[in-house]
Amino acid sequence: MKKTILIKNGIIATLGEKNKVLAGHALLIEDGLIKKIGPQKNFKGKYSKVLDAAGKLVLPGFINAHMHFYSTFARGLGKADPSRNFVEILNNLWWRLDKKLTNADSYYSAVIPLINAIRKGTTTLIDHHASPFAITGSLAAVEKAVRETGLRACLCYEVSDRDGKEKAKEGLDENTAFLANAAAAGDNVIKAMFGLHASFTLSDETLEEAAYRGHKLGAGFHIHTAESQADQLHCESHHKIRVVERLRDYGILGRKSIAAHCVHVSEKELDILRETGTAVVHNPQSNANNSVGIADITAMTQKGVLVGLGTDAMTVNMLEEVRCALWLQHLKRDPSQGFMEAANALLVNNAKIANRYFKGLGELKEGFAADIAIMDYLPPTPMDAANFAGHLIFGISQSAVDTTIAAGRVLMEGKKLKLDIDEEEVSRKSAELAKKLWSRF
Repeated sequence: MKKTILIKNGIIATLGEKNKVLAGHALLIEDGLIKKIGPQKNFKGKYSKVLDAAGKLVLPGFINAHMHFYSTFARGLGKADPSRNFVEILNNLWWRLDKKLTNADSYYSAVIPLINAIRKGTTTLIDHHASPFAITGSLAAVEKAVRETGLRACLCYEVSDRDGKEKAKEGLDENTAFLANAAAAGDNVIKAMFGLHASFTLSDETLEEAAYRGHKLGAGFHIHTAESQADQLHCESHHKIRVVERLRDYGILGRKSIAAHCVHVSEKELDILRETGTAVVHNPQSNANNSVGIADITAMTQKGVLVGLGTDAMTVNMLEEVRCALWLQHLKRDPSQGFMEAANALLVNNAKIANRYFKGLGELKEGFAADIAIMDYLPPTPMDAANFAGHLIFGISQSAVDTTIAAGRVLMEGKKLKLDIDEEEVSRKSAELAKKLWSRF
């Protein structure tokens, strides 16, 4: 017998490029996919499970297009020296932390944000991992966490020359092996990209080898791009061209690639990003926290660049991130600009990006994946497709997620997790490992 779930009595927001806001409708899930959306009166059969969404909004699970699970163990760490700029932040915190990670650390530092993602209605994450002294098998450890929590993730390992040629080679091998394994698995749960840190930590030799391997496997690349002005200054002084030009010349850009951040890119570089079909992922809270600047996603959108939204591990709450994106566009430009650019990055473009790797995400549509967030929300003013983004940013964002479903599996219901994971035990073990890591820091 097929497993079915009927969601009734809620307001359904389908999202997608032609969002529909449907009252008096129900949604039927069958074997992990959306079977039917229609007037509620048409659903009279018997179902494996019925979810009453009265007083709630039913919408697609959120997608986080740039994440770092491993940063979990930095929470509360007070041992890093004060940093006055981005390069100091990397040297004083992140590059000290990632060197100390074990594969067990990589697993637990992924489980914690994945559980929190369920609580926030985020069902798909595109992650960028680094653990330079525990590279081999690190992506398998992260994959284990993803599969156990029931979410979806696209994973990669951050190749860099900062720890020497041997570590760069090991990173290349980890990406190569994991890409092959993900392709062999052939499911819609785990996907892979070829991870690279940033232009300023990558030699020509490593970039060339990564490009060769990635293209051979049909993979896209996931790389930090002009996050700080330091990346551009290094590229111009060492290679006599700008970052995006260098990445283009080595074949790193393309429809399956993600250029994260792009805070400091020129108009010419935006043209290259558009021409190559490369997605840019904006991470506003991280950029503000690191004081690197505000990416001009309004200009990017006007240029025709596909701009998505990530959190860079600052949060797993995509509604918190989209609000920050909007405020910063207002700050960079003026309060009349940036509203739809920020909203569409989350509501439309993240799905476009994710569907370059997965199938059928980011829209409630028959035949699409049953990845769904059900949120407490009674609209106090009229709500339809035309003003939905306003409700999302100023109202829905302040509401609680009640139920999270991924691939037709209920992961949280009535704000209670439905996982075969002991959250208290996971947190206890995570804290134990973090304490040991901090002692090595």
